[in-house]
Amino acid sequence: MPRLIMFLAIPAVLFLLPWWTLIAAPTDGAGPLFQLGSVVFLLGYLCLPASMFLGHGPRQSDAASIVGDTLLGVMWVVFSWSLIGTVAGLGLALAGVDNRAAIVAASVLAISAALVAWGIFEARRVPRVRTVDVAIRGLGPGLDGLRVVVITDTHFAALDRLRWSERVVDVVNAQHPDIACHAGDLADGSVAKRHPQVDPLGKIEAPLGRYYITGNHEYFGDAQGWIDHMTSIGWQPLRNQHETVSRGGDQLVIAGIDDPTGVGLPGHGPDLKTALAGADPHTPVVLLAHQPKQIADTAAAGIALQISGHTHGGQIWPFHYLVRLDQPVVAGLSRHTDNTQLYTSRGTGFWGPQLRVFAPSEITVLILHPERAES
Repeated sequence: MPRLIMFLAIPAVLFLLPWWTLIAAPTDGAGPLFQLGSVVFLLGYLCLPASMFLGHGPRQSDAASIVGDTLLGVMWVVFSWSLIGTVAGLGLALAGVDNRAAIVAASVLAISAALVAWGIFEARRVPRVRTVDVAIRGLGPGLDGLRVVVITDTHFAALDRLRWSERVVDVVNAQHPDIACHAGDLADGSVAKRHPQVDPLGKIEAPLGRYYITGNHEYFGDAQGWIDHMTSIGWQPLRNQHETVSRGGDQLVIAGIDDPTGVGLPGHGPDLKTALAGADPHTPVVLLAHQPKQIADTAAAGIALQISGHTHGGQIWPFHYLVRLDQPVVAGLSRHTDNTQLYTSRGTGFWGPQLRVFAPSEITVLILHPERAES
């Protein structure tokens, strides 16, 4: 019962404030525009939980999930700007401005429409390449300039993004990666339904290895199926294990751990000690861990660099403020001890709503260099 209440209450909040801002306040709660707008908002409110249940519940209807996810994203944008508009309206009232409700409604509607259109474009475009130089303590000179290309949170789902997947592969290969990584949340749905969108990843070329870890969304579905499928297309899943790569006579450990949600599946769940068992303690380690908050254990182990995703950079502003309550970092390179850094990708795809607002997607090129001693 509490879950049902939350399932209905959250959409109610998302619709109630925009209804007041766009419909009730500017019409003074009367007239045909008020009546028509109220009916539209009521239908939207009923549609959101219904389509989300049909799309993400037992039926797994792709059509319903597209409707529900899109409506959720649009209403988050409208809700956010309705809240801002309400604050602005108070300022207009203090300034004695007439027709402030109409001014606020028109502004919120115009800004929301523009951001939704832009957000859809940003979400569906091929991500920009973000290049970051990372100094690694103890990295040998033979590995100076090593190119680690990271994709993550592709979330292949109901929208068929096969062509997008192929273009992402082209961009990744154009970066000439030495190592390619997928940091989890590969797809939403079964292997049978989603593998055509995933299969192009098998064409990524990286001479020192292609490595994949599970994210939380794999554990919402068929995690082992996706692990097996990625193996079948030439990727090396790192399930609490590591590989050692060599170039120019120097070595680097590439390790990976399961997502914390894996503890619900027998034999799964993060185990950093097992992942590093047998690794040369004098060789720097790059760890793939889906969630940034796993950095606490990473830093305690003295690992040089953790690569994560999960946050999507917030995906739709201002959601990143809520993400920050759960994760220590939302995006970018951060240092957590003298020895440990974390790179958090904003993600390559998107989850649910096909919108990205002030949180652009990325294909990341991490260029590793030996850390220079300070003079």
